[in-house]
Amino acid sequence: MLTNIWWIRRDLRLADNLALNEARKGAGALVPLFILDPHLLKQPAPSRKAFLFEGLRRLDEDLQRMGNRLVVRSGDPLDVLRQLVAESGAQRIYAVEDYSPYALQRDEHIGRVLPLTLQPGVTVRHPASVAKPDGSPYTVYTPFSKAWKALTLTAGNSTLETLPAPEYLPGSIPLDSESLPEDEPPELFPAGEAEARRRLEHFCEDLIYAYAEDRNRLDLEGTSALSPYLRFGMLSPRQALNAALESRVSAGDPQALKGVDTWINELVWREFYIAILYHFPHVLKTAFNPSLRNVPWRDAPQDLQAWKAGLTGYPVVDAGMRQLAGTGWMHNRARMIVASFLVKDLLVNWQDGERWFMQSLVDGDPAANNGGWQWTAGVGTDAAPYFRIFNPVLQGIKFDPSGSYVRRWVPELVKVPEKWIHRPWEMPQEAQLAVGFKPGKDYPLPIVDHALARQRVLEAYKRAAKG
Repeated sequence: MLTNIWWIRRDLRLADNLALNEARKGAGALVPLFILDPHLLKQPAPSRKAFLFEGLRRLDEDLQRMGNRLVVRSGDPLDVLRQLVAESGAQRIYAVEDYSPYALQRDEHIGRVLPLTLQPGVTVRHPASVAKPDGSPYTVYTPFSKAWKALTLTAGNSTLETLPAPEYLPGSIPLDSESLPEDEPPELFPAGEAEARRRLEHFCEDLIYAYAEDRNRLDLEGTSALSPYLRFGMLSPRQALNAALESRVSAGDPQALKGVDTWINELVWREFYIAILYHFPHVLKTAFNPSLRNVPWRDAPQDLQAWKAGLTGYPVVDAGMRQLAGTGWMHNRARMIVASFLVKDLLVNWQDGERWFMQSLVDGDPAANNGGWQWTAGVGTDAAPYFRIFNPVLQGIKFDPSGSYVRRWVPELVKVPEKWIHRPWEMPQEAQLAVGFKPGKDYPLPIVDHALARQRVLEAYKRAAKG
């Protein structure tokens, strides 16, 4: 009897899963395996791990309805796989290819000693397939995006071929399985393939058409909030792209079409950052731009802690950081605002922020997180110069005009009038008395003057660029 192992990594789904599809072909028995890898679980990211474990439980329920079950083992992947091959008599191991430096090294090592077959699925396009005419990788988003779309969307609005969930699975065989850790899953993100599909359908029915306008508004539900599901493959990127392309056909006006295309561009950004990490793995340790690897960062542990705690005195920054602490997630515009504040206003190394996000985010992904931080810090692949500096007050006024986002996450400011909500330290005394609010007592004063900080960071970057 042919027995195959489906090694589950970032593909917690039955539909559009090439690894699963290959593993079940002709097999009399299938072993769906998840390995609790100490290397990957050592990061203190409670919300992300809880989301993953809950997603595995949902996947196990789906498998059991089809007469199979999830096998969970802990340890070094090579050791676990060797043991499981011996126990089950499995002839082949199928998995979805991943592109982080650790994953590439792990899979190359295992593939030399065990029958491991990798299938695509983490991205729509393999990172190596989107290249310049001379074969070298793109390092700027816009030309990468044009090349990606030329390869991927050649049939206009038509969708890509995807695999339906299998109607049956080969049976299971009796194998010992460990219990998944019991962590409290994030309330904001119910895990599982069914929830991912539900959210995608809900977003593409209506919200996607206003995405170009609403995606930056902190006070609106204008984003898809699908990133955690894409992170762990409860939804495939091809499924996401197909849903967008179907919405594109139904777009009734240029603005709706712009909304769809803007969201598709976000999917391409995801693929771009994965490609950057694939081709340039050193970005996880240093700036992509060599001329900005020696910025004289401040050693400011108190400022860093104030930023983490949402106590900087800048309401929109603090709201974002408290949303992160409370939910394990943050609106993308807020991510840019808080990142800019840490790097540009506090002159704290972007890598400190990158680490904190990876410890805190339910959708924390090495490629996207690193790419986003390097973009905001102006030290990465971005073609724009480093002097893009967000004014935290103006960002709040523009993207949270009534202050409802700030009031939700910074309750100390709930009584502050709209006029002062993004700069409460400027409230006249009579206004303070009227609402019973005292800046510096009820809420911190700004820990830095933005105008002075802007000059400081520009000078620091200029010095670094000059070498």
